[in-house]
Amino acid sequence: MARNVSEVAAPESKGGVVQQTRGRTEAGMRAPVDIYEDGEGITLEADMPGVSRERLDVRVDGDTLLLEGNVQFELPKDAEAMYADVRSTVYRRSFVLSRELETSNIQATLKDGVLTVRIPKRAELRPRRVEVRTA
Repeated sequence: MARNVSEVAAPESKGGVVQQTRGRTEAGMRAPVDIYEDGEGITLEADMPGVSRERLDVRVDGDTLLLEGNVQFELPKDAEAMYADVRSTVYRRSFVLSRELETSNIQATLKDGVLTVRIPKRAELRPRRVEVRTA
């Protein structure tokens, strides 16, 4: 697995970062990620609680997989915030992908705050069974 995916070092990936954005406080978070490999490819699971599909961005740029999700705390129309440390959270992670992976066939699903990304290995690199015939 370590040879197929490596994390890109980025300032936001070092832990929590809090920024002021137009009067709103935003927390930049490093989404916890588990990555595992099988014979067919790799699966990446990122915890992004509170992120909706509409506020999720998963993309491949060259050999880099980028994950970004935003959580916005929206007040009801007639409510006023009495206290709010953080009004939004941004989860970010990026990984360099091996050439062994088929980046044109990535699948991603979001369920219960967990983003699952499946990246298959290139067909010619997948293990395959060889049929043995009798002579």
